Amino acid sequence: MSFICFLCPGMFNALNAMGGAGQIDRTTSNNANTGVYCTFIIFGVLGGAIVNLLGIRWTIFVSGLTYALYSSSYISYNHTSSGTFTIATGPILGIGAGILWSAQGMVMMSYPVESQKGKYISIFWVIFNLGGVIGGIVPFVVNYSQGKGNKATQLPDSCYTAFVCLQALGSMSALCLAPPQRVIRDDGSHVVLMRYTNVRYEMMEILKLFVNPWILLLIPISLASNFFYTYQYGPYNGALFTLRTRGLNSMLYWAAQMAAAYAISFLHDRESLSRKHRGLLSLGLMAILCNAMWALTMVMQLRYTRGAIDENSSNDYPGGLIDLTEPGRAAGPILLYIYMGAVDAHVQSFAYWLIGTMTNDSQMLARYAGFYKGIQSLGATIAWQLDAQNVSLMGQVIVNWVLLVFALPFTYYLTSRIKDHADESIEQPADDWLMRADGSKSDYI
Repeated sequence: MSFICFLCPGMFNALNAMGGAGQIDRTTSNNANTGVYCTFIIFGVLGGAIVNLLGIRWTIFVSGLTYALYSSSYISYNHTSSGTFTIATGPILGIGAGILWSAQGMVMMSYPVESQKGKYISIFWVIFNLGGVIGGIVPFVVNYSQGKGNKATQLPDSCYTAFVCLQALGSMSALCLAPPQRVIRDDGSHVVLMRYTNVRYEMMEILKLFVNPWILLLIPISLASNFFYTYQYGPYNGALFTLRTRGLNSMLYWAAQMAAAYAISFLHDRESLSRKHRGLLSLGLMAILCNAMWALTMVMQLRYTRGAIDENSSNDYPGGLIDLTEPGRAAGPILLYIYMGAVDAHVQSFAYWLIGTMTNDSQMLARYAGFYKGIQSLGATIAWQLDAQNVSLMGQVIVNWVLLVFALPFTYYLTSRIKDHADESIEQPADDWLMRADGSKSDYI
């Protein structure tokens, strides 16, 4: 599963992390990504039901092909300068991504025993983000010989072709997956405690998510956890650096994610502390790191208003585009981008670990993961359109920071309710909190 995500969404992330998906004018990319996340909202929420009904192999295979379709559209864009095809592939990719990430969440959170969930999340995050590292190497190597230059440039066809081939390989790898019912954990327990499901039952369970108070408490952190990508990829990396430096930044950004995800797993799996204490420590650290990141970003943003908007525009950052050959100018901005990647890994790892404490039931986790990704996508849709509508870059920084601060108290309350063991023996649906068989209400977590 990690290898598939390494090749499919990993390469998608690498492409977008360069700003404008490798293009100078971010308009087409912003509109395409808005389309991605609009349908991702719907199919993220529905994805768990689809995976529970159809299984993981063919759903992931078809979903992976939508990533390759999206990347291939930029080859057409390079030759026609028309964004119609690229924008049209966005909603298609959103459908595939919603289903793929629901399956991924189910696998990552239900396969491990409780004491190893942090480890499994970190293993996934390391392998997945290796795709971003390799994806950053491609444009870095191809464009290194271009030198510093005074204008930003776009990715050539050869780079997009490499992305398409890698994503197609990832899609085909899905056919090698073992179905969950054949997987046995290290302690001898089965991953799937199978129960009958059908379309009506799955739709009812999806609807019940919207009245589950513990799931609703996830909404603020879910909304904030993908919102910042738009600013980091475009107005920061895409607007401030030369193309080869953007490729280098992309490599380092995803490498920092790998290191940070691995590091935080030791806290999430530290058995000498209760799960609640581990969660509160991780949340506190996340709050400090995130606030420090946005404070540093605001200081950086005060130095420019727009960066490079297109290949003919001047760059209003002092000294023009930043190139890796200028260590005096490049070191601080590049280090900040690396720090952004590390903080993102902490946020995502903590969110998945938190969801994984709610239950060990694979079918429920598929729905929870889909809901989480759907709300994430709602935030991303708004964020991409803020940039597409030319909202000031400082305004985008402020919105991101406010969203983070708003999410913290809700996430704290949810984290403070964690218990040391999730109840896997009672096969309750997602509305367990509403009423038990004896008529009493349940705390669920």
